[in-house]
Amino acid sequence: MTLASNPTVFEMDLGPLNPVWAELILGVVLFALTFLILAKGILPKIRRTLDEREDAIDGGTERADDLRSEATQIREQYEAELAEARHEAARIRSAAIEEGSAAIAAARAEGSAERDAIISAGAAKIATERAAAERELTADVDAWAHALAARIVGEPVGADRS
Repeated sequence: MTLASNPTVFEMDLGPLNPVWAELILGVVLFALTFLILAKGILPKIRRTLDEREDAIDGGTERADDLRSEATQIREQYEAELAEARHEAARIRSAAIEEGSAAIAAARAEGSAERDAIISAGAAKIATERAAAERELTADVDAWAHALAARIVGEPVGADRS
């Protein structure tokens, strides 16, 4: 039998299940065309989208782990630098306290020396002025005593009697 005289594939009567050659060829061509469109156009886009999604999920987790470890390293480095800076600040503070104590002690010693010098100069000046005042007053004491006694008694006393 030829293909043109018998449009069915099988010789036996299968009813509506017996395929026709033209429909079978058309189905294969349409299937191949649909398969090519899906395989070349749509399925790569779907695969790319699924890969991007997987990368976003898994890669995001890996990147987060990397960032977390990098942040931990940076924090440890920062804490080490901070501890070193605190140590340096304590050393500077200690040196400043020592310098301040030395400066205070030197100022006290200088102040004590100046005070002692001022006190001794003042005491010498007072002693000199007192001696001068005593000399001046003792010279006139006799005269004042006689004058006062004369006033009280009403007549000249002592050396002024003559």
